[in-house]
Amino acid sequence: MQKCGSGLAPACTRPTCRSTARLYSQAARQSGRARQRFQSPVKPTSSFEQLLSQTGLSITTQIQRNAPAAQLYEHALRYEPGSAISSSGALIARSGKKTGRSPRDKRVVEESATVDDVWWGPVNKKLSAESFAANYERAANYLNTQDHMYVFDGFAGWDPRYRIKVRVVCARAYHALFMNNMLIRPTAEELENFGEPDFTIINAGQYPAEEFADGMTSNTSVAISFERRQMVILGTEYAGEMKKGVFTVMHYLMPKAGVLSLHSSCNEGPRGDVSLFFGLSGTGKTTLSADPARLLIGDDEHVWTDTGVFNIEGGCYAKAIDLSAKKEPEIFNAIRFGSVLENVVYDEQTRAVDYSDRSITENTRCAYPIEYIPSAKVPCI
Repeated sequence: MQKCGSGLAPACTRPTCRSTARLYSQAARQSGRARQRFQSPVKPTSSFEQLLSQTGLSITTQIQRNAPAAQLYEHALRYEPGSAISSSGALIARSGKKTGRSPRDKRVVEESATVDDVWWGPVNKKLSAESFAANYERAANYLNTQDHMYVFDGFAGWDPRYRIKVRVVCARAYHALFMNNMLIRPTAEELENFGEPDFTIINAGQYPAEEFADGMTSNTSVAISFERRQMVILGTEYAGEMKKGVFTVMHYLMPKAGVLSLHSSCNEGPRGDVSLFFGLSGTGKTTLSADPARLLIGDDEHVWTDTGVFNIEGGCYAKAIDLSAKKEPEIFNAIRFGSVLENVVYDEQTRAVDYSDRSITENTRCAYPIEYIPSAKVPCI
């Protein structure tokens, strides 16, 4: 067989449409922007192109917005070396040098909205607003030079009272498909009326950060500004940085709304009994929650409110190392067309994946829409 491979903190106790509008209140006070909730669609005040141009990103580049999976497959195969289609139909992608997250390179901008609310230290490291702006300009300039730009507009949070609109801008079809799976996918009407996002991820991971700039320690930077409502990624193509970035944002906002964000998986029994599974990455949250005898709510990120528990995400991100149909049939069968396999080794002729192969990384992963699990409960509440 030939192988191819080469904690952040509470306010209202009874959230409503009006009170949820205050999720970004501290940041909005400084920027002069009042956040608007969207339990029902609201007509956008500006076109998508106008909103995108306001970010400093070029609208002359060919933009694929919420492109279907088939189109993203075609672009990945055409423009991204190392891409392939597995024998089960999933898109195989390579994340380059970084095959896992880079926690030492993660920064939160120290600004009036965060200075007293973030537990600063070795985990939550400070970045100046000036350095963030320089990173943003660097990322935008890179994206503006690319022949293709991908935008995915989706939601974080299944409960409309707490849901936020997230826009992802990137230069890789793999990244767009990944976030298509991990965020909650909008209906055609919701997309038409999406308007201005609550948070934007600018992913220029193919381009390095300036490691000698103030606040940088390497050519990788994953930085969040809550006042600007933006996340900028430079120097890493690992897609999990985007997923974790959304969770960081929700981890900051939800306690301010009087609800508890949780790093856990969740499922529901036949009597409506809910189980939460806590654990670090790779300890079995995804596997335990995918119990065919119970309804899957989600595999990793949740929020506990006064009325129940809801999933933040629209998909699952499972470890693929040593995966087998016998041990984890639900997850194994979810790896099909539309799913993304990261950094796996496969047979060059048959495209069959060798899930036991660790030669690229032990952190092989698969991202798939939550409805690919037969027992998933949608909406995930």
